[in-house]
Amino acid sequence: MECNYNRNHLLGIVLVFLILITFFVYNNPFPDSINGEKIIEIENHVISSSGDTEDIVHEEQITTDNSEIKSESSEIGSTLSSTVNVTSSPSTDKAVTEPTKSTVFTSTYNLHLTPPSQPWIKAQFQKAMDVLHYEYNPPNDWTHCSHPRQTYYFKKMNTVFTGIPKSGCSNWIEALLRAEGALKVPLASDKVKLVHGSISTPFRMTASANKEFNPDLQNAFSFTVVRNPWTRLVSGYRDKLSNEVTQGNSIRHLGIKIVSVMRNISTDHVEKNNLYPTFEEYLRYLLAYNAANNIHFLPQNEILCIPQSEYDVIVPLEYAGLLHDDIFEKHINTSVRLLGSYDKTNDPRLQSSAKRAREWFSKVDNDIIDQLYEFYKADFYILRYSNFSHPDFPLPLQ
Repeated sequence: MECNYNRNHLLGIVLVFLILITFFVYNNPFPDSINGEKIIEIENHVISSSGDTEDIVHEEQITTDNSEIKSESSEIGSTLSSTVNVTSSPSTDKAVTEPTKSTVFTSTYNLHLTPPSQPWIKAQFQKAMDVLHYEYNPPNDWTHCSHPRQTYYFKKMNTVFTGIPKSGCSNWIEALLRAEGALKVPLASDKVKLVHGSISTPFRMTASANKEFNPDLQNAFSFTVVRNPWTRLVSGYRDKLSNEVTQGNSIRHLGIKIVSVMRNISTDHVEKNNLYPTFEEYLRYLLAYNAANNIHFLPQNEILCIPQSEYDVIVPLEYAGLLHDDIFEKHINTSVRLLGSYDKTNDPRLQSSAKRAREWFSKVDNDIIDQLYEFYKADFYILRYSNFSHPDFPLPLQ
């Protein structure tokens, strides 16, 4: 009798144990996977790492260990902390943070982005001026820019624009030419680069008419567009030196020279074998030869007309789609607008240039990254631009 009781008691315990196991298997209040896949929680959103949501969060931007990673800037002395994990080495996280100020950044991937205010932009720009040891002394002098061909004066609108190559300048010049009446209809997307030819020559500061004293010019509305240096470097490589079918190879002679120098082979061999520079060869060449002394790769601050003049508005290219209405409507008083973007998403963090920059720069030696940061240091300060390892790259860090 006692034996039967013990056996029944044991069976009861086993049954209860099995019920508890079943409950936790199907009702786990603390899951770390969904259908066998690791998950990452970003604020209130759960995202599968299977790749199904890559258009929202990219694989190279996150890790699956749920630990918070901190990127420290040894150069400037500020700590960036993010709730999204970033796969990067500490030596690559130098992106331009304010001295002696720690800020916490959270990536939300909210398509309703809020552009930085002009007062904030001006404050950041002043820090770049300080890094360069520049001091502005009014009044504006647009006739003595270091690269006067890149600054344009549109007399009818009394507007000055400095176009920085690989910062969207072609589209802006095209729109300004239409607003001025020099272009009657919008150019097709594959013809936009024609604006750098004879049609824009009379509006450059190198034109004789613009070299004469003009009191209106001193009081003209002025603006420029700047870009995150990392994405600008990627854009320059793709457009000018790569062998991409849809773009690239537009400065073939420079590409031949880079391959010849970096691989120590003859230019004839390069041409005969149709060789193109790798992305890292391109970066190393820019560092060794002062950005090839080419306007497309020079630091943006060298192209701006500073410290001789002060810009009324500075537009981050990353927010150009949100800000161009204000430029044309409020400041220039025209119905003209920019041509449509080739990229379908409005979030610059998800655009192709940002994707490539994250991937390509993550494969570059850290010493090259450090040298590039030093070379373009003032450009990072211009708008406190994020590093390619930051979850909100390529946005300015407000």
